[in-house]
Amino acid sequence: MIENELRGVFPYLVSPVTDSGEVKADVLAKLVDHLVQSGVHGLTPLGSTGEFAYLSWAQRRRVVEVVLEANAARLPVVAGVAAASTLEAVQQAREFEAMGADGILAIMEAYFPVGEKGMVGYFTAVAQAVSLPVVLYTNPNFQRSDLTLNVIGHLAKVPNIRYLKDASGNTGRLLSIINLVGDQLKIFSASAHVPLCVMLLGGVGWMAGPACLIPRQSVQLYEMAQAGQWEQALKLQRELWTINQIFATYNLAACVKTGLELQGFPVGNPLPPQVPLGPEAREEIRLALREVKALPLRQ
Repeated sequence: MIENELRGVFPYLVSPVTDSGEVKADVLAKLVDHLVQSGVHGLTPLGSTGEFAYLSWAQRRRVVEVVLEANAARLPVVAGVAAASTLEAVQQAREFEAMGADGILAIMEAYFPVGEKGMVGYFTAVAQAVSLPVVLYTNPNFQRSDLTLNVIGHLAKVPNIRYLKDASGNTGRLLSIINLVGDQLKIFSASAHVPLCVMLLGGVGWMAGPACLIPRQSVQLYEMAQAGQWEQALKLQRELWTINQIFATYNLAACVKTGLELQGFPVGNPLPPQVPLGPEAREEIRLALREVKALPLRQ
């Protein structure tokens, strides 16, 4: 197990699955090796880009298993845990720890709204079920029950809940969180934010799907921020912003999978009932990737 602090660029990996439901282990392993060779600082299977909501438990487990095997302990692997019931989330977290994961990205799935007491109980139970560092994931755009400031304040007191990925897109909210929890929780940026702004506010890195497509550029942005090269970093951030604009227009997983297909990784289509992107969107993604030099020369 890798015990270093989590920081830097953690791509949200896609979940390549065949039409018959089998995980494309060879494709996923190739992507993992590519990302490691590109200099990223960690790997996050089963984030939003990993389409966890459309995967069975067997598929989720297999995705994490392949990532761990392909990674071969080179980088920390933070596995996504998501369930509607606390018991199921606890079982997932324990299984991923037993498999060798280095951290847990904790997500709540909800059909009926869950109140603050229930949310605190869910995430606390997941954290107490493992000895791993836990990253809270909050995304009000997709979650029926989002983490309020009051809930975050309570959870920051749980010893191994040490990180938060906030995907609200609201930097005012992010400042409120930072003011509330101080050093109790370290912050990762999401696609919806400008990562450079989050790092300027004290964030420790970037967990997001786009880093699958632009790993070297993402690492370069992080390193510039760490070196305090804000002017150069801002220039790079402006160049990369086109990628995020496309993701805000189309389905996130479909965008990342389409981009990876263009880069030579046969990851396949987004999982049903999501639908593949059409030719116009595909061309838009191709042009954006070419603009940031993230395509093979022939494209």
